[in-house]
Amino acid sequence: MKLDGRRESTNVDDRRGGTIATAGGIGLGGLIIIGLITLLMGGDPTDVLENVQQMGGAGTTQVDPNWQPSAEEEELATFAKQILAGTEDVWTKIFEQNGRTYVPPKLVLFTGAVQSGCGGATSSSGPFYCSADRCVYLDLSFFTSMKRQIGADGDFAYAYVIAHEVGHHVQNLLGTLSQAHSQMARVSKAQSNQISVRLELQADFYAGIWGYYDNKLYGSLEAGDIEEALNAASKIGDDYLQKQSMGYTVPESFNHGTSAQRNRWLKKGLTTGNISLGDTFSPKYSEL
Repeated sequence: MKLDGRRESTNVDDRRGGTIATAGGIGLGGLIIIGLITLLMGGDPTDVLENVQQMGGAGTTQVDPNWQPSAEEEELATFAKQILAGTEDVWTKIFEQNGRTYVPPKLVLFTGAVQSGCGGATSSSGPFYCSADRCVYLDLSFFTSMKRQIGADGDFAYAYVIAHEVGHHVQNLLGTLSQAHSQMARVSKAQSNQISVRLELQADFYAGIWGYYDNKLYGSLEAGDIEEALNAASKIGDDYLQKQSMGYTVPESFNHGTSAQRNRWLKKGLTTGNISLGDTFSPKYSEL
């Protein structure tokens, strides 16, 4: 991606170097194990957060005064702030064109563990969006994990991750997120998972929409960038992750979408730039 000279968002809460001390309930080790299993299974980090809340996993942040970020991490922090700024620019314009006002999410950078408005979480849970405090949470080490553990690398692949979480914020502002969560609470687990897939695929589509318009505004995309993002989408499909971790798939447990579905909806946003094509709730589930 071409990001030279691009502004950095100031809507960032940098909590790196801090750790969470839990006050009873599930401990940090348990969180890491649960989060890892959730990530490998393509699960929803908010499920982990809700469980932590129910178990009394609230805690306080302790900052290590001797912590110093590496040069690589500082580069990633700058990158994340530039991508966030790009999402602010794009979604502000799109909302204005539709007679709405875009209120951007805050990006919370953390190291190891964090306390959010949705409860406590660790980096093992992966990046997540919390609708309770309208924040996107990101441990920058996740990008290293993407590269080493699933072979998804490249700056636009990393940007896709951030843009996907911002896509959930867009859903929250539009009321889609709350409506879907309300429906999920009234149906079976299998049906709830299908609604979750619809949410995730739409967030992928919105990430693609951002990529399309960011390139229109700034000429940010370079050769190979789109392929990087599509590869990342394929590598985090429920079927791919389950095959990697278990050797087989359990389709009724899918809650983020298959590799093919995630690839398809991200590509749809990237290639069309037409936000009206992002309805993932009307089609039959088998047609997603």
